[in-house]
Parts: sequence; structure tokens; C-alpha cells
Amino acid sequence: MREFKSKEFWRAVLAELVGMTLFIFLSITTAIGNSNNTNPDQEVKVALAFGLAIATLAQSLGHISGAHLNPAVTLGMLVSCQISVFKAVMYIVAQMLGSALASGIVYGVRPANNTALGVNALNGITPGQGVGIELLATLQLVLCVIAVTDKRRRDVTGSAPLAIGLSVCLGHLAAISYTGCGINPARSFGPALILNDFTNHWVYWVGPMCGGILAALLYDFLLAPKFEDFPERIKVLVSGPVGDYDVNGTEGPPSVEMSSK
Repeated sequence: MREFKSKEFWRAVLAELVGMTLFIFLSITTAIGNSNNTNPDQEVKVALAFGLAIATLAQSLGHISGAHLNPAVTLGMLVSCQISVFKAVMYIVAQMLGSALASGIVYGVRPANNTALGVNALNGITPGQGVGIELLATLQLVLCVIAVTDKRRRDVTGSAPLAIGLSVCLGHLAAISYTGCGINPARSFGPALILNDFTNHWVYWVGPMCGGILAALLYDFLLAPKFEDFPERIKVLVSGPVGDYDVNGTEGPPSVEMSSK
């Protein structure tokens, strides 16, 4: 109820919706804007577009919602006990709505001779192999998000949004030839919904979501454990981080859910 009554909470949800709409529009238009989609230079172009879009939007919206813009990242933050279950659910709903809205816009503005919409598809591999590729590509992304926003670190210099954007770019360079590179279930959902093409769609949910969970567990319990405040972190799952929201929804300092508590 504390989050539900907060204006900051709903602004954060709106930021995820707006951010996801812009992200999908920018990235999908880049992906389908060249008819030579099988050429290596097109893969680099698409990878850069996805990475730069995430870096730009993370810089623009990070102080409002944390700019998750990815259900796998949101799930990783949930497993890391940095956001509440309610916020995770609302973020994922907003992300899926934003992806569907942007995909519909791209569908409406694409040239008449272009039938593509960036639907992810397996390229000569089995669904099991696709899950593995999506899992590992997403793992490195969520691990990067959690690591570069860890407040305990003093060695991180430069831009965290840029580092996350480069991680997205890297994931695409690695996986785009095999799975089309989902690493973001909402990104895969929008085009599939608009074209009603859900062939092997489960791969683009199971792989990334498992990758996000695994990244959070690896970082928080093995690589950089945070056991001393574990009871307090568990409370976050129910009511969110203490101090982020006022009970009456009054104005307060912005919360950044990408930052470790």
C-alpha cells in the first residue's frame, strides 16, 4: 500500500512504459530499415542501435525508475532484493505494454514493401541451444547491471548507463546470428504479438529470465555476498526500500532501483 499510494511509484511505472516504447521503436526500426539483414555490417548496426538506445534511456530515466527496460533485469533486481514484488510485476506489465505499443507503431509506419518487424527466430539451432545462448547472453547483461550499480564499490569510474549499453551491444554481437538476440522478453513479445507469430517464443522468456535470476544469485551470494543485511533486504520484497516512498505519496527524493541497497 505504501508504494501504491506513492506518486513517485506511478511515475516510475510510467517511465518504464515510455522508456520501453522508445527503446523498441528505435531499435526495431533500425533492425528492419535495411533489406540486407543477413550482412555482417547490419548485425553490427543493430547491435550498436540496441546498446546506444539502452545507454541513452538509462541516462534519461535512471533517476526516475532505474530504467530496467527489461523483465530479466527487473527479475534480477527482485532476486537481489532491491525492489518489491509489486513493483516488479508493475514494471514487467509496463514493459510489455510499451513493447506492444512501439511494435504497433513500427508496423504502421514501415514501408509497404517491408514485411519484417524484428520477430526473434532461431537460426539453425535447436530450442534447447537457443535457451542456453539467451541465458548466457542475458547473464552477462544482468551481472553488469548489478555490478556497476553496487554502492559498495569505489573502483567504478565513468558512466554506468554506458557500461550497461555496451553490455547490451555485446550480447547482440554474440547472439544475434543464432537467436536474433532477445535477452529481453518484452522486446521479443511486442513484435510477436503484433504479427501473431509465437514460434519458439518460450525460448525468449525461459532463457533470459533464468539468466537474470542466475546473475543475481551469483553476484549476491557467491561473488560479492551481502549476508549482513539479508533480513532487511527480504523486507524490501514486501514493501520496497525504506525511505523511497512516503506513505501519503508526497514529494521526495527520487529512487533509483538499479542501485544496490
